[in-house]
Amino acid sequence: MDNWTTSADTISQEAIEKYRRTGFLRVRGIVTPEEAAEFRQAAEELMGRLQERNPDSTTFRQFVNVWTQSEVLKKLTLHSNLKSVAAKLAGVKLRLWHDHLLVKEPKVSTPTEFHQDQPYWPHANSTHSLSCWVALNDVPVERGCMTFIPGSHRYTDLMAQNLKSSTSLFELAPDLAWDERVTLPLKAGDCTFHHGRTAHMANQNVTDEHRFGMAIIYIDASTTYTGAKHEVIEGDGIKVGHLIEGRHFPLVT
Repeated sequence: MDNWTTSADTISQEAIEKYRRTGFLRVRGIVTPEEAAEFRQAAEELMGRLQERNPDSTTFRQFVNVWTQSEVLKKLTLHSNLKSVAAKLAGVKLRLWHDHLLVKEPKVSTPTEFHQDQPYWPHANSTHSLSCWVALNDVPVERGCMTFIPGSHRYTDLMAQNLKSSTSLFELAPDLAWDERVTLPLKAGDCTFHHGRTAHMANQNVTDEHRFGMAIIYIDASTTYTGAKHEVIEGDGIKVGHLIEGRHFPLVT
């Protein structure tokens, strides 16, 4: 089986410019199919023993900071290909914000409606945040792949949107309702990168198989804490206005 992967050395300048223009990019083979299979098995095992973040939600099952709880998934979160491509796309020094395993149940899941990520985060001085969403199994349209609105990362002042409402984003930014939408199915080992302000959604999983996706989120190394409540930063002792840094938020090198 082909073990070729995409890294910072092989990502093209054209791809970088496309990401910065549209706010998202599909990258084939960020990890090998063999690695994806290993990570999926670890994800299944972890899902069986951890309490999920949102147990009452049908949009997805979510497990946060799995890199601190699984040595196998830590290899994915800190994978050199992910980190190096993220740094190339952002063009600034980055650090890890957090990872999360996102699982859509077969048949019973509901859509994750259009939203931006960054309004949920307690961040100041962060303009280049981005997520790498890695498919751990094949994610065709029917299994809940993501759809993006190109250029929506230019909307930098929207409040947080409701992931369960199909109108929440468009009530805040009506023009976006008429913009192009791009749907990107992924093979296991592929990924998408998207800016923290890029509007995106994922449909329900209507197949007979779970959808396993792992999102690794990066923020500007200069990001400071606003003081807003967020479970990822609680207990780290970081004061309002200070850098978000420490062992849970390592620099991307």
